[in-house]
Amino acid sequence: MPETPIKLIECPRDAMQGIKEFIPTDLKVAYINRLLKCGFDTLDMGSFVSSCGCGVSINFDMDKIEANNNTKLLTIVANKRGVEEAIQHDSISYLGYPFSISETFQKRNINKGIDESMRVLHQVYDLAASRGKEVVLYLSMGFGNPYGDHWSEELVEEWVEKLQSTYTSSIIAISDTIGCANPIQVKNLFANLNKSFPKLELGAHLHVLPSNVDLLAAAAFDGGCRRFDSVIKGYGGCPMAKDELTGNMPTELLLKWMATQKIANGIDQAAFKDALHFSEVVFSKL
Repeated sequence: MPETPIKLIECPRDAMQGIKEFIPTDLKVAYINRLLKCGFDTLDMGSFVSSCGCGVSINFDMDKIEANNNTKLLTIVANKRGVEEAIQHDSISYLGYPFSISETFQKRNINKGIDESMRVLHQVYDLAASRGKEVVLYLSMGFGNPYGDHWSEELVEEWVEKLQSTYTSSIIAISDTIGCANPIQVKNLFANLNKSFPKLELGAHLHVLPSNVDLLAAAAFDGGCRRFDSVIKGYGGCPMAKDELTGNMPTELLLKWMATQKIANGIDQAAFKDALHFSEVVFSKL
């Protein structure tokens, strides 16, 4: 069988969501347009949400985004209204929905419990299908739970089974929301999920320390994961992580690891270097 190609998803939304200082709209657009030249499979660029901790709202003219056929656009949605707004844009291919297997975190993140989120998901999938959009389901708290809610690898697999069978999901990203995953756990979980759901596209959205990027990237890859979320310089991450140094998977470190392993990724190095340099302007106040 041919090797499944790597899909890299750059997440500027996740980088910006925790920043209190205003980032000028034109600066956001310029940054996104630079990222679109790099060759990422997908760009998680923003969200159509309100009063929710999962994104930077789309507050600029989408016509200013220089969309291309090489990189697909993804936006986060959390309710019916957000979906209705997002599907109006032909340039958006994916709708991301943050679904937590932790009742506590689900309520904190989007002010909905698990049962209500399941009902919302029916609307998300139906509306997305009506306009030819695909849903990316983010399974948060996928590697642990700090609230005392039950967690186990078996629970994760049970939820993946329920979600992919209920909504015929094709993409589910397992999210290490609080930066607690260890390499053995990551490898075993992806290996078991890939074995149980061979037709499902599984992604890794990992929050990491810079020192364990290689170990966690290798663990996910060895477990069969070929879809990786990352953020230039690791900006962003979950404010509930126990270590303040924990952030998103830094794209430049992920690419460096892939280079050492001779894993092709399709990134234009010159364009990426330009975006990396420009990120210092966008996030200058950090």
